[in-house]
Amino acid sequence: MKTHNNFDDQFVFEGKAKNWSLIAIVIGVISIIAGLFFNTDREFSNLLLMAYYLTCVCCAGAVFCAIQYAAQAGWSASMIRIPQAFAKLIPYASLILLIVIAAGIHFTHNVVVNDRVVAQPYLYAQWATAGMSDVHSPNYDSTVAGKAGFLNIPFFFIRLIVFLGLYSLLAGMLVKYSENEDEIGGMLNYKKSFNIACVFLLVFGMTDPVFGFDAIMSLEARWYSTMFGWYNLAALWVSGLAVITLTIILLREKGYFSWLNENHMHNMGLFMFAFSIFWTYIWFAQFLLNYYANLPEEVVYFYKRWEPEFKPWFWLNIVINFMAPFLIIMSRDAKRKTKVLKVVCIILILGHWLDYYVMIMPETVGPNGRGFSYEEIGTFIGFAGLFAYMVSTALSKFKSLVPKNHPFLEESLHHHV
Repeated sequence: MKTHNNFDDQFVFEGKAKNWSLIAIVIGVISIIAGLFFNTDREFSNLLLMAYYLTCVCCAGAVFCAIQYAAQAGWSASMIRIPQAFAKLIPYASLILLIVIAAGIHFTHNVVVNDRVVAQPYLYAQWATAGMSDVHSPNYDSTVAGKAGFLNIPFFFIRLIVFLGLYSLLAGMLVKYSENEDEIGGMLNYKKSFNIACVFLLVFGMTDPVFGFDAIMSLEARWYSTMFGWYNLAALWVSGLAVITLTIILLREKGYFSWLNENHMHNMGLFMFAFSIFWTYIWFAQFLLNYYANLPEEVVYFYKRWEPEFKPWFWLNIVINFMAPFLIIMSRDAKRKTKVLKVVCIILILGHWLDYYVMIMPETVGPNGRGFSYEEIGTFIGFAGLFAYMVSTALSKFKSLVPKNHPFLEESLHHHV
């Protein structure tokens, strides 16, 4: 890039970055194929974990954009292309997630339950197993049958498709209006962005907790927590902030977005710090209420995670996702140091992968799910490569890396805190 004020340069996706992302995708494909052949139930769990994680991070990009427009924030205008690139990927991430869930429900394997061999799906076996709502079936479960009006396959997929479709549509409109703003100038498209941002935040805020109920909590259909959806929303937001911040840092190291300075990084560090505390509050509140009530139908969720196979990961989860940002980036100076933020971002990205791991594995795989094998490592690498490839491709399609006609661009370029 020539100067920090040259906004006509485009991101070029080539060379080592492209090659490494393709190599990561190949590693992931090989690992997934091997996992499906040799350890199918565990691989399906990892596919669900990473597909859900990918979708959440992409949605977090749209949430970031919407918050900035709804708040009429100026400091972020010059970096908005990065979360916009995330938002453009929501349809593709959603499709991957829907395919994984559909395959996990469609394909079954034999499991011994109460001395009977039962054909259970690899995912959502607690409610999607045939006959669980049929009083004449040997698989009948009265608790699950009572939830059949909500937890049934047609309605389940209708909800997922509607939610993800709305996120994709509204996020796409946010990006489109920003690009139109570059072409024609004026305030018309900014006003449209403001209106759509408000609609998106309303829709997302009302539906994302239900999305978390469906995709993750329904794996354990006999258990419920009214806080689980907000817990997942907090995890989505923190992990998304970490990925956005890490992307900014990596692109600046390559010479892009050189107009972003320590003041912008301070704000991103502040967001990560604050919402890591919020995530911890939700985690602790959900755990404490269940622990204090000590009702069998409530503590069963935590009982599984206190088995020897998962208890170390259960406690490591809170240590990584709370103590690391709390101790490392509490001070103002730490938030303004790129190297420190880079380390914290990587910790949080891995930490919230562990968070989803603890949510999913104890139910879908059980004690055999403890630890990390090639399925976990390979699937993570593959999805990370896919995400890097898609985000880089999306960024390369922007005519400019900065919204040149954004009304608050000058404020962002001179941002100081």
